Amino acid sequence: MDLHVTVSGQRDLAGQIYRQLRERIVEGRLAGGTRLPSTRDLAQQLGVSRKTTLDVFERLLAEGYLIARRGSGTFVADTLERLPARAPGHPNAQIRAVEASRRDLPGEREPHELHERRDVNARPWWQTQPEALAMPRPDPRLACDFAGGVTDKSRFPFDVWRRCITDALRVQARGQGAYRDPAGEEKLRLAISRYLAFNRAVASNWDDVIVTQGAQQALALLARALLRPGDTIAIEDPGYPPAREAFASSGAKVVPVPVDADGLIVDKLPKSARVVYVTPSHQFPLGMPMSLARRVALLEWAQKHGALVIEDDYDCEFRFEGRSLEPLKSLDNAGLVAYVGTFSKTIFPELRVGYMVPPAALKGALMRARQTADCHGCVLTQTALADFMLNGHFARHLRRVHQTYGARRETLLAHLRGPLAAWLEPVTPNTAGLHLAARLVEGAQEPALLAAARAASVGLHALAPFYQRAPLQQGFLFGYGAVEVGQIDAALSALAAHLAAA
Repeated sequence: MDLHVTVSGQRDLAGQIYRQLRERIVEGRLAGGTRLPSTRDLAQQLGVSRKTTLDVFERLLAEGYLIARRGSGTFVADTLERLPARAPGHPNAQIRAVEASRRDLPGEREPHELHERRDVNARPWWQTQPEALAMPRPDPRLACDFAGGVTDKSRFPFDVWRRCITDALRVQARGQGAYRDPAGEEKLRLAISRYLAFNRAVASNWDDVIVTQGAQQALALLARALLRPGDTIAIEDPGYPPAREAFASSGAKVVPVPVDADGLIVDKLPKSARVVYVTPSHQFPLGMPMSLARRVALLEWAQKHGALVIEDDYDCEFRFEGRSLEPLKSLDNAGLVAYVGTFSKTIFPELRVGYMVPPAALKGALMRARQTADCHGCVLTQTALADFMLNGHFARHLRRVHQTYGARRETLLAHLRGPLAAWLEPVTPNTAGLHLAARLVEGAQEPALLAAARAASVGLHALAPFYQRAPLQQGFLFGYGAVEVGQIDAALSALAAHLAAA
C-alpha cells in the first residue's frame, strides 16, 4: 500500500514521518491489522534513507503501535481499537462510525462493543455553575466603572518590590530544591503574626499562621476540613458569592441569614449550623460593622451549639472614621474562630497571598488538606513579601494608599449626599473598606439609573446578585479602589445630569 506521508525540508525526517504515522494510527485512519510497506519501499517512496524509516518503525514497534510478524511483514496493532469512540464533534468520530458499521453484521461485533457506553461527567453541582464567579468585573470600555474588589496598582512601590524579589531570588538560589512547609515560609508567618498583633489585636504565635493562595483558598481548605455533604453552614445575606460557592462545592447546605444595622442577626441562625461565615469588620457588601453585642452573642451561640465561626477580615486596613472594632478573633478564648485575611486589597489580587489563624485543634487537618491541594505556595513570593513587611515597606504603603482611598471615598459621598441624593442613599454606618453601598430612595427605579449610567459611560453594579433571597431593598455597590478622584467627580456629575434630564 502507498502511505500518504509528506516530508518537508531535511530536518528531523524521522520525527516528521513518526508523527504522521502515529497520528494516522491513533485517529483510526490506519486501522488495526493494516499491513505497512517495507522500510525499503517506504524509504524509496519518500526519498529518504532506509535508516530513517528503520528508526521510525523501531520506535513505533517499541511503543506498541506496530507489530512485526516474521515472514509476513509489519502491521498496525489492533490495541487502539479498544479505545472508546470520540465525541460526535471530533474529526475522528465519522471515521470510527464508518469502520464500526462494517462490523454490524450478526456475530461480527467485538466483545468490547457489547458494553454500554458511559460518559464521564462532573458532579451535577459543578455542571450548573457559571464559568466565572458571580462578582462584578470592571469594563475597560467605560469612562468610569465602580466595580468592587479592585485596587490601584499604580500606587504600589514596584521599585521596592523589585528589590525584595531580587533578594528573594538570591536566597532561593542558595537553598536546596525541596518541598517546603505547607503552612508557608516561617519568615512570612512571623511578619503576619506581628502585623496582626499590632494592627488587629489578634495575638498569635508565628506557628499559628497558615499562608494560603489568597483568602479564597483559606475558605476552600476550611470547607474541606470541616464540612461533610449535607452539613449546614450559615452565611450572611447579602454576602460574598465566592465564599458561598466554596462552601456549596463541598456538598454543604448553605443557609442565608439576614443582616441589619448591627450585622448578622444571631437569633436567625439555624440550630443545625456547624459553621458560620461572617464579615464583622466591614459587612460585605453593605458595609456596616457588627456591633459588640452581636459579636458576643455570636460567640456565645457558637460555644452553645459546638460551631466554628469563620471571620473574613478582607479589607480591615482601611478605616476612615473613628476607631474600628477589634475582630472576633481578639475576643475568642475558647477556640471558636478561624480568622482569615488577604493581601489582595492592600497590595493587589494577582499576588495571590492570603492567610488564616485557625483554632489549634484544626491546624493538623488543615495542613493535611493543604498538602493534598497544592503542597505549598510560591516560596519566592512569600520570601519577598516577608522582607517587604519586616522592613517597614508594607506599613508605609498602607499609610500612603489610606490617604488616597480616603479622598476618593469623600468625593463619592459628596455626590451621593448631594446631586444624587434624589435617587440614592448611602448605607450607614459605612466607614471602612474600598467600597460603599447605596440604596435606592423611595420612588427611584433601578432600570432608570442603569439607563442613565449607560448613557454617561458609567459602570454601576447592583446589590441584588449578592443576595440568596430576594432583597428587601434595591441598590448599588460603588467600588472606588481603582478610580481617581477626578474620574469619580466627572462620572457622577454626568450620571446626575442624565438622571435629571430623564
